[in-house]
Amino acid sequence: MQGRIFGYVRVSAADQNEDRQMAALKAVPVSEDNIYIDKMSGKDFNRPQYKKMIKKFKPGDVLYIHSIDRLGRNYGEILEQWRILTKEKKINICVLDMPLLDTGKGRDLMGTFIADLVLQILSFVAENERANIRKRQSEGITAAKARGVRFGRPPRELPENFDEVRKAWREGKITLKTAAKMCDMPEGTFYGKVRKREEEKEEDNVEAGKY
Repeated sequence: MQGRIFGYVRVSAADQNEDRQMAALKAVPVSEDNIYIDKMSGKDFNRPQYKKMIKKFKPGDVLYIHSIDRLGRNYGEILEQWRILTKEKKINICVLDMPLLDTGKGRDLMGTFIADLVLQILSFVAENERANIRKRQSEGITAAKARGVRFGRPPRELPENFDEVRKAWREGKITLKTAAKMCDMPEGTFYGKVRKREEEKEEDNVEAGKY
């Protein structure tokens, strides 16, 4: 007996358009009443419409999705969901843009085996790509730092009166609290800026041959 046909659509944000996925599912055809849509990240499967959909599954049902990344982004979790859906729920899954990911092909063990194998390969490739991206990012940051590139927020510009206030504080004419307040910064920040400013001036003097 032919099982019921379901479709699942996911977009990452509420303002993204799901029309392309909907058109692909309706061409199967999947009844609009059996299409479930989540508008949220694919980082995990804690999605209301997805959870509502899988509660309706019965053995022999078929789930269509446009592409594997619409199911999710984390291949470890995709593999686990794939196992739950095909082994526990005993439904078939068909990924429209990747014909090899169709557990119902031929309705035999070979179709399921090929789909499982393809998914395992995709998972391996995706994990390696993530590792390579992290490695390239790390190497890029290291190289940038070696070139003197600074990361994080740019340092705040010193107020125009900073050197005047710094000098007055160093000469004991005003307190640290007053000096910091005049420069509109916390006392610790003011003190750190003074130390850095004076170190820079000392280095400039060394380079100029004054010391």
